[in-house]
Amino acid sequence: MRVKTGTVRRAKHKKILKANKGYRLTYSKTYRRAHEAFMHAGQYAYRGRKERKRQFRQLWIMRINAALRELGFTYKEFIHQTRLSNVELDRKILADLAISEPTVFKSVVEAVMK
Repeated sequence: MRVKTGTVRRAKHKKILKANKGYRLTYSKTYRRAHEAFMHAGQYAYRGRKERKRQFRQLWIMRINAALRELGFTYKEFIHQTRLSNVELDRKILADLAISEPTVFKSVVEAVMK
């Protein structure tokens, strides 16, 4: 007696179709198109997780630079000085200080740039 894939295949197809609820056109209705969309979505999600880290770093740099320009410095000079003075604050913390605690940020900048 041979083994057929009826229930296994149906379960696999249902899993993909359930994951694609809300997709447009046949991407949520037919298995073949749904599977293509599902695979592409996974690739986009993987790539997006990498891009998110880059985008946040860019945002932090822009915020730090904007705050530094108000104080009369440039981002390039400031980062160079932080390396020389062994300041252990990363860009995320510096950007948060620049937005939420401008006075603390100013004191950090003065300490680094002297």
